[in-house]
Amino acid sequence: MRAASRRDRDLGAADTDAAIEAYSEIDLPEGLRDSLALFLRLERRVLKEYDADTCAVFDTLLNNVIKANAGDPGAEAADEPTDEQGIPTSDAAGACAFRHAVKLLDLLTIDQAQVVVRAFTSFFHLANLSEENYRVQTLHERERKVTLDAEVDATNELTVAFKQLTDEVGGGAATRLLAKLEFHPVFTAHPTEARRKAVEGKIRRISRLLEEHAHLGGSALVENERHMLQEIDALVRTSPTAIKKPTPVEEADTIIDIFDNTLFDTVPQVYRRFDDWVLGEYAGSVPPVCPAFFHPGSWIGSDRDGNPNVTAKVSREVAAKFATHMVHKLADKCRRVARNLTLESRYTKPSDELLNLWSHQVEMSEVLTARADAISASEPHRAVMLVMADRLDATVRRNVDTMYKTPEDFLADLRIVQRSLASAGAPRAAYGPVQTLIWQVETFGFHMVEMEFRQHSLVHTRALADIREHGLHGEGGPLDPMTREVLDTFRAIGSIQRRYGEKMARRYIISFTKSAQHVADVYELARLAFAHAEDVPALDVIPLFEQVEDLENATNVLDQMLELPDVQRRLAATGRKMEVMLGYSDSSKDAGPVTATFVLHDAQRRIAEWAEAHDIDLVLMHGRGGAVGRGGGPANRAVLAQPKGSVNCFFKVTEQGEVIFARYGNPVLAERHIESVAAATLLNSSPSVERTNMETTERYAPMADRLSSVAQEHFLDLLHTDDFAPWFSVVTPLTEVGLLPIGSRPAKRGLGAQSLDDLRTIPWVFSWSQARINLAAWYGLGTACEQLGDLELLRQAYREWPLFSTFVDNIEMSIAKTDGRIAKMYLALGDREDLARKVYDEMMLTRKWALAIVGDDWPLEHRHVLGRAVRVRNPYVDALSLAQVRALRIVRAEQEELADEAKAKYLSLILSTVAGVSAGLQNTG
Repeated sequence: MRAASRRDRDLGAADTDAAIEAYSEIDLPEGLRDSLALFLRLERRVLKEYDADTCAVFDTLLNNVIKANAGDPGAEAADEPTDEQGIPTSDAAGACAFRHAVKLLDLLTIDQAQVVVRAFTSFFHLANLSEENYRVQTLHERERKVTLDAEVDATNELTVAFKQLTDEVGGGAATRLLAKLEFHPVFTAHPTEARRKAVEGKIRRISRLLEEHAHLGGSALVENERHMLQEIDALVRTSPTAIKKPTPVEEADTIIDIFDNTLFDTVPQVYRRFDDWVLGEYAGSVPPVCPAFFHPGSWIGSDRDGNPNVTAKVSREVAAKFATHMVHKLADKCRRVARNLTLESRYTKPSDELLNLWSHQVEMSEVLTARADAISASEPHRAVMLVMADRLDATVRRNVDTMYKTPEDFLADLRIVQRSLASAGAPRAAYGPVQTLIWQVETFGFHMVEMEFRQHSLVHTRALADIREHGLHGEGGPLDPMTREVLDTFRAIGSIQRRYGEKMARRYIISFTKSAQHVADVYELARLAFAHAEDVPALDVIPLFEQVEDLENATNVLDQMLELPDVQRRLAATGRKMEVMLGYSDSSKDAGPVTATFVLHDAQRRIAEWAEAHDIDLVLMHGRGGAVGRGGGPANRAVLAQPKGSVNCFFKVTEQGEVIFARYGNPVLAERHIESVAAATLLNSSPSVERTNMETTERYAPMADRLSSVAQEHFLDLLHTDDFAPWFSVVTPLTEVGLLPIGSRPAKRGLGAQSLDDLRTIPWVFSWSQARINLAAWYGLGTACEQLGDLELLRQAYREWPLFSTFVDNIEMSIAKTDGRIAKMYLALGDREDLARKVYDEMMLTRKWALAIVGDDWPLEHRHVLGRAVRVRNPYVDALSLAQVRALRIVRAEQEELADEAKAKYLSLILSTVAGVSAGLQNTG
């Protein structure tokens, strides 16, 4: 039996090697090649055990899509002849392989296609894990090469940035800037994460097994692979789409999962890594240098703009869920720290301050202190912290006699313990485990995340009109249910603040802010919601400027806001701190990606100058998505490209969907991401970066104006073409995306796709990415560059101007995930050759110019790891895309003839491919 098993594994390995060798032009790094080979071998074994015919289809389809991707299919597709379905008809090897793949899928029954789709989707998750593991191992390898006598830790971008800042402005100024540093990601529930939670759990378990795999041998290795086979088998057999949409309360689990798996322990490790380098041998035995600069926020359960499922009741439930989990976590950590503080009082004398704290605890509860004393006789630091842990448990239960009223009270007790340990000659206990707990409280408080409420400005306007017409209590007739809900929302905010502290719910964002009156409306409604003025919650009302016209008018609205008494009072209470939010999504959908990029940059510059002129401590919040069409891309480069004064040592950005899992799902990668963004946030204030951004923005402004003007005109010409919206819903899976159970928020503000006005930006971007076109990220740039006609100027701007360099690199990344042949097949679904030609020609033109500006022969060629990783993954994405477009063609053409059961099966297949393509492309929304 053992010999046969070994032979099977060797045969599997040979098949895998053949598949990997088909990527001969890609030059895969050895570590990435090894893990891909392992996963291919294991999944083929699972498929063979599941069904030999399915395994054969998987192999044949895989070989064809790999052959179809040999060379640069994007370039070849431009002039390739196609049939009426967009399938290439030339005799080139790649075109023949592509046709064979299409033919194979056409021969499958819908049930067979579903199994094959699941197999490819599962492999995407495994391929993503391979890349993730390779990145982690590469980081560890780089760390092993760092010597302790180096000036900085080159693997820690935050130490590098602090060193550069110190060199430029001096140690004192650099330390003051460090003290201001804050990175504030805001996790949203926007529906772009197509992967269900059950799948995420399996991926995490496989990830841990892969990490162990390289260090095992003998029976331990056999057991490791057996466990992997078990998880991969379950992954293939699990539906990639959830059974139902999550409720807003269930969506909170997304944050709790990330918090438990990475953030709670990883964030203090970020602080510790900085201290380790800056303090050297003294780290962990002296007061820390690194401030607790990471403060997460959340829109989950509080963003009600267009989501009727988020109510005041829901907001209360989500707040309770976050706070309960957070305090339980702190209690557990406090208890674990306490158990290790077995320091006898004879050798570690407690301070008078600590003895007073113990006396206070005795007065508070003889039961708690007696229990602690019985466990920790002659160990006073341990006893005090055990009582503190019990008090945290009482906080969850709301026991008013022993609970902590605020996290600041708990922090005060922790600092007493820390000072006592330090003065007693135990600084490593004081600035080691106790300091870690202090950092966790400073970072997360009792709330875990700072909830932010958001609502559309028109909702407030209508609510006030309703109240004025019918009276606050409906004296003149019943109030509209929405009006009552608006008032209940402010009451929920007040309740949350009283119960969990002001930090948990003090921000209120107004979508589509067009005047200061919209800000005044919120303050007025907040007052109307309460019978007593002292119950009105503290509110930071944040204007959100989204559309181009609003972005251009932003400083005028801000001028008017300063005249509002409510705003003046809030500025006085916050030390003149003010938050302003910029929306990347709607500006891009309304004016096109090129114009939106330059308009947003100019708005940031003007708002920063306005803030400086009015002595405002500005916080700009960036409403960015994961996809390039929604402002996505590497966050650290985006920060470094911001105008002078617009960052101000504070970077706040929305994080959503698959981006949350990609950036924060793995502890090592989360650590590096946080360090990278924090480094860029700190470095943005350096004179060199400020000077570069100012000078290059001014130098290339004329070029930007010309590109923006042409690109916007071209983009609007497309959108304003007759019947564009219904055509868009035919050539992409827009309707089907709206049915995905991936979020509680509706995909549309209204019903139907006859107009783009009510269509949310997320399905707009998501649908184009599914069609392998990614139009929302690049449309208009090619024509704009063609009319400018100055390649040398564009290349010079790319080399010198951080904003333009980041923008072009993001577009190249988006282009790398397009496919000309598959795009033609989607465009052929609509009976509009004129629109199909417009879109396709612009895609090829933009591709040509992006590559020329960067100097690449194929997309992402200069990005050694990312470029090759995308090319490795693209063949698998192609297989799913072909399955999806085939199903869409049948549904579109045979809608009336298909039986209900067949329609349901095709819909299930399409939704499965959507999940798979999302896993392959990764940043889809």
